[in-house]
Amino acid sequence: MVRYYIIVEGRVQDVGFRYFCQMNATNLNLTGWVRNMDNGMVEMEVQGDEKILLKFISIISKGNYFIRIDSVSKKEINLVPSETKFKIK
Repeated sequence: MVRYYIIVEGRVQDVGFRYFCQMNATNLNLTGWVRNMDNGMVEMEVQGDEKILLKFISIISKGNYFIRIDSVSKKEINLVPSETKFKIK
């Protein structure tokens, strides 16, 4: 079990990206949160099995018709054991 702090840059605000992340995280049984940043990027913390987390990052990195990802940066952070779902902040 690992937890990543992730920052995503690109066309990720006003295109449904946070809901896209929530849907995929929920489908993969990951926990955490996602929110917009004032600089136009999106930040999130995601927790779960490392193999599944890497699959999640791969999925969101591809985006969709509206979403364009320019870069994804991640770093491992401390686990939050009491967390039970993935939410939009």
